[in-house]
Amino acid sequence: MIAAPVVRALGRADYETTWRAMQRFTDERAADAPDELWWLEHPPVFTLGMNADPAHVLGAAGIPVVRVDRGGQVTYHGPGQLVVYPLLDLRRAGIGVRDLVTALERSVVACAAGFGIEAGTRPGAPGVYVGGAKLASVGIRIRRGASYHGLAVNVNMDLEPFARINPCGYAGLAMTQFADLGGPRSVAQAAARLVPALLGQLHEIRPIAWPQAAPNVKEPT
Repeated sequence: MIAAPVVRALGRADYETTWRAMQRFTDERAADAPDELWWLEHPPVFTLGMNADPAHVLGAAGIPVVRVDRGGQVTYHGPGQLVVYPLLDLRRAGIGVRDLVTALERSVVACAAGFGIEAGTRPGAPGVYVGGAKLASVGIRIRRGASYHGLAVNVNMDLEPFARINPCGYAGLAMTQFADLGGPRSVAQAAARLVPALLGQLHEIRPIAWPQAAPNVKEPT
């Protein structure tokens, strides 16, 4: 049986440095290397997917704009947002891309439900929504049969920078966050619920790959 992923809490980490570290991990991992889940926050940054239209950035106003190698359009990362990067060997586990996206979305829905918040998904619009507002965004990349990039969940942050973009390519899309909905008020509190929920979702998809056990948590080195 493939071991449960190593979970790493990286604190607040520079976006581009983390992105390059994900690429190196993916390119250099051995066939038997354990999977990992990284959770963290980023300083303020707008990121554009590979084929994103830069016109969706309406006015960066001093916030860096970085074009990266994930799918999707533009999004914002900043303090108070929980970012989860699943570095998983999907080929080894026999998991498809759609399976992973579904697991990420359902983990947020389950986390929200634990706080009495009714969240859901929309056909053709990846992410998680509460009413008409977006709570979480999903964007991944598959290379060498493995995943990186991942999930961003608004927890307790300044949502104003989202007004400077068309989030995920949708003009006027409203954003929301856990703190305004009666949910967790810190990234650590959100991670404590969401990471186990994600491991549980992965287990449901492919029980042979991810046993339902306490995750092996390692601090960053």
